[in-house]
Amino acid sequence: GGLDALSGATPLGLAKEGGVAAVEGLDYMDMLFYNIGGSAGELSAIAILAGFVYLLVRRVIRPYITLSILGTVAVFSGIFWLVNPAEFTDPLFNLLTGGVLLGSVFMATDSVASPMRNVGGIIYGVGIGIITMLIRYFGAYPEGMSFAILIMNSVVPLINKVCHTKKYGR
Repeated sequence: GGLDALSGATPLGLAKEGGVAAVEGLDYMDMLFYNIGGSAGELSAIAILAGFVYLLVRRVIRPYITLSILGTVAVFSGIFWLVNPAEFTDPLFNLLTGGVLLGSVFMATDSVASPMRNVGGIIYGVGIGIITMLIRYFGAYPEGMSFAILIMNSVVPLINKVCHTKKYGR
């Protein structure tokens, strides 16, 4: 007689539909250890961060893209939250919900689609963070990470051209 599955709105869906008041009772420790409803991209933040550390140690990815995305999301949402905390969610909520962690660690750092230089990676990450938060706060969808990555992937050739270092003698 017990439940083995439960269906319900995700925290981002609750925030989009009911505003900040709808998510006030959520615990950040539950979000950190996946005791909330959500999709596969909202798995345990601890597990995703462990994967990030593993990829860094193995030198599969560079930290610039991931850290610039997370920093931009935190700063952008922090500014809006400080201006109007009754309407906008706080930075920690935005970092722990949705696909921000999954997208910034595993999707945006794809070596084929991301910029070649570190400066380009920072520009790419800041763009993803800004677009994600614009879609979350002002768009029709509660999440915006996948759209932001796709939009910024289309800009990568321009970023590579601008951030390309000249070879000696040319």
